[in-house]
Amino acid sequence: MKLLTEVCSIPTAPFAEQYVVRYVERFVARRPKLRLTRDRAGNLLIELPPKARRGARSPRWIFAAHMDHPGFVATRMIDRRTVEAAFRGWVQIDYVRGTKVRFFEADGTQATGVVTDATPAEHDRLAVPQRVTVRLSRVGNVTPGVPGMFDQGPARVKESKLYSRGIDDQGGLAAALAMLEQLHRNPPAVPIAVLLTRAEEEGFVGAVAAVVAPELLRKTDRLIAIECSAAQAYAPQGGGVIVRVGDKTSVFHSGLTYFLTQSAEHLARKDKAFRYQRALMPGGTCEATVYDAYGYTAAAVCVALGNYHNMDRAKKRIAPEHIDVNDWKNMVKLFVHVARTADAYTGDNAALKQRVTARYERLKDLLTSSVA
Repeated sequence: MKLLTEVCSIPTAPFAEQYVVRYVERFVARRPKLRLTRDRAGNLLIELPPKARRGARSPRWIFAAHMDHPGFVATRMIDRRTVEAAFRGWVQIDYVRGTKVRFFEADGTQATGVVTDATPAEHDRLAVPQRVTVRLSRVGNVTPGVPGMFDQGPARVKESKLYSRGIDDQGGLAAALAMLEQLHRNPPAVPIAVLLTRAEEEGFVGAVAAVVAPELLRKTDRLIAIECSAAQAYAPQGGGVIVRVGDKTSVFHSGLTYFLTQSAEHLARKDKAFRYQRALMPGGTCEATVYDAYGYTAAAVCVALGNYHNMDRAKKRIAPEHIDVNDWKNMVKLFVHVARTADAYTGDNAALKQRVTARYERLKDLLTSSVA
């Protein structure tokens, strides 16, 4: 839980993920078996080599999360108490006007203010902010390039839920790091990696950079996109980690999705506390769609998120995002189990074919004996 609350308290915004990067660098530096590389776009790859040398020839299993969350990037001081900022990611503009903002400097100092004006742009037929003006609560200076976030507080746990100014996708990133924390002392049989991308909230810019001119990825990789996705009535908070069969735009690799589902089912039989769901989550589009479009084998896992992009739709105002803590713990359990059993995956639907064929062989004679 310490890892989850730490990561979900890190300030970030699209194209201003520098504080997340520093956290990841420190995380890797403390664990000598991990290796960190980055591409020209600033995406990060954390690799954990397999236990045995022969496992290095196996395809890598890459758990992918993004480092940003919708927010503000300071551009200039208009006067001693007024900041101009770009808004990155999308939130409906009516939620943003008049809301409180907090900017985060590299030295740890912070500046608070209120959005006094927002210039509209269009996203998916919705009016969203593009440029905003923030009136600071006191005279100060905000450095161009630092991130600002809705002033909804750092991560904290209340009863069974975690609340924070940003959980999409810091919660997913934290789950990937928690997996590595459990695996790095005793690595599994196959290579495991975590891909951390930039500017997902601006249209998967980092993920597209990773596949258009790949420096970190290989076509043989098996990619599992991690998200905190808007809760659905049929996939509620508290129902467990979600094997995400698709998103608003596409459906994902059938064989890999089936393997994840069977892994979850196997884990549920062994661990009575483990819960999972399987659902198409159409609240948004995730990076698995990008990887699939560029010819990679990709599936997805998520947890149900409340107040998606900080929008409390019932009250029509900005609010903290929230997830169920046990859903997140179950996501980590699933990742660790998949990593430790990944060498059983054949790359196709062989397990499903074997299952349906066995039933066919048992009952096929009835097809001819029952023909009128």
